[in-house]
Amino acid sequence: MTGRRVVITGVGVLAPGGIGTKNFWSLLSEGRTATRGITFFDPSPFRSRIAAEIDFDPEAHGLSPQEVRRMDRAAQLAVVATREAVADSGLDPSALDPYRTGVTIGSAVGATTGLDEEYRIVSDGGRRPLVDHAYAVPHLYDFMVPSSFAAEVAWQVGAEGPASVVSTGCTSGLDSVGYATELIREGSADVMIAGAADAPISPITLACFDAIKATTPRNDDAEHASRPFDASRNGFVLGEGSAVFVLEELESARKRGAHIYAEIAGYATRSNAYHMTGLRPDGAEMAEAIRLSLDEARLNPQDIDYINAHGSGTKQNDRHETAAFKRSLGDHAYRTPVSSIKSMVGHSLGAIGSIEIAASVLAMEHNVVPPTANLHTPDPECDLDYVPLTAREWTTDAVVTVGSGFGGFQSAMVLARPERSVA
Repeated sequence: MTGRRVVITGVGVLAPGGIGTKNFWSLLSEGRTATRGITFFDPSPFRSRIAAEIDFDPEAHGLSPQEVRRMDRAAQLAVVATREAVADSGLDPSALDPYRTGVTIGSAVGATTGLDEEYRIVSDGGRRPLVDHAYAVPHLYDFMVPSSFAAEVAWQVGAEGPASVVSTGCTSGLDSVGYATELIREGSADVMIAGAADAPISPITLACFDAIKATTPRNDDAEHASRPFDASRNGFVLGEGSAVFVLEELESARKRGAHIYAEIAGYATRSNAYHMTGLRPDGAEMAEAIRLSLDEARLNPQDIDYINAHGSGTKQNDRHETAAFKRSLGDHAYRTPVSSIKSMVGHSLGAIGSIEIAASVLAMEHNVVPPTANLHTPDPECDLDYVPLTAREWTTDAVVTVGSGFGGFQSAMVLARPERSVA
C-alpha cells in the first residue's frame, strides 16, 4: 500500500429499526429485523408491499423547518448522519482547514422521494398531462441534481475542498468511501466526510422493481421476508438509510488521540461488462475486486476474519457471491464467517454499502459478527458459514465488505486494525 494511511474516526448511522449508531448496532447484534408493511403510502397496487422504513422526524433530530423544506428525505438522512459522525470523531469543524476538508456522498437514486411527491403535486395526482410548475416546492432544482447532497453535507462542516456525489448503483456507498480514501492518500485532502444516503421507498421505485421481480412478494410475513442465502429466498426487501464517516490520515488521528475504528486498508472495484442486471455464476469480477483489495492491504486470504456480504436475497446474487468468496479466499472461505445485514435492515440501494461498512467496523469494535436473520434452510449451493439467526462472538481484526450493483459493478473493501495491516 502506498501513500498516506487512512482511518475511520467517526461514524454516524440512520437505519431502519433505530436512529444512531448505538441503536443500529443493538438491532444487528440482537438479530432483530426492521422489515414491515409499507406505511409511507398505500402500497396495495404493488406486487411487493413491504420495506424497511426509518421512523424519522427530521425536526426532532435538529433540522430546521427551512432545511426540511429545502432537502429531500435522503439529504436529510445524510445531514443528520454527518452530524453524528463529526460529533463522534471529536473533530471541531471550525478548526479544520476548509480547503483540505472534502465530501463524497454516494446515492443510487438521488432525490427519488422528493421528485415522486412533487410530480404527484404538480400533476394533480397524475390527472394533468401538462403539469403546473407553480405548485412545486421552490427548491425543486435541488431534487433534480444529486450533487445537492454533497453540498448540504459540505455546508454542515464548512468543507471547501473536493466535493462530489458518487452514483454507481448499489455499490455507491462503498465507492464513495473508496474514492474519499484515495483523495486523502494522494494528498488532495486531509479530512473527508464520506458515506451515502438513499430514501427510495416510493411508488416509482416499487413499480420499477416489481417489473423485474427483484423484490420479494412475501407480503404476509414482512418480518421474515428478507432471507439471504436461504433456499426459500425470492427477492430483496427495499430499505432506506444513511451512514457517514469521518476519514483522516492515520498519524494525524493518532496525534490528536482520536478513537480509531479501523483503517481502510484496501479497496477495488470492477465491472463485469456483461448485463445490466444479470451476474455470471462464477463470481469472477467480485473475486477480482476482493483479490485486488487484499493486495492493496498487503493481507493474505487467511488474514480475513469476517466477510460482510452483499447478500441481497436474490437467487443469482447469493450464488454469485458464494462463488466469488471461494474463488478469492480459497479454502479459507469455508472457515470465515459470512453474514448479510440486509436480512435485518433491507436493501437501501446506494446507501447500503456505507451502512455495511458501519456494520463491519462495529463488528471489529465489539468482536461480534452480526447474524444473517431468517436463515433457516440454507441453499445447498450456498455452503459457507453464513452465521444463521444469532450473532457470534468472534475475534475480528480484518474484514472484507463487498457490494454488487446493477450495471455490473462489483466493489470490495478491506477494513483492518491499523496494527494488522502493513504500511
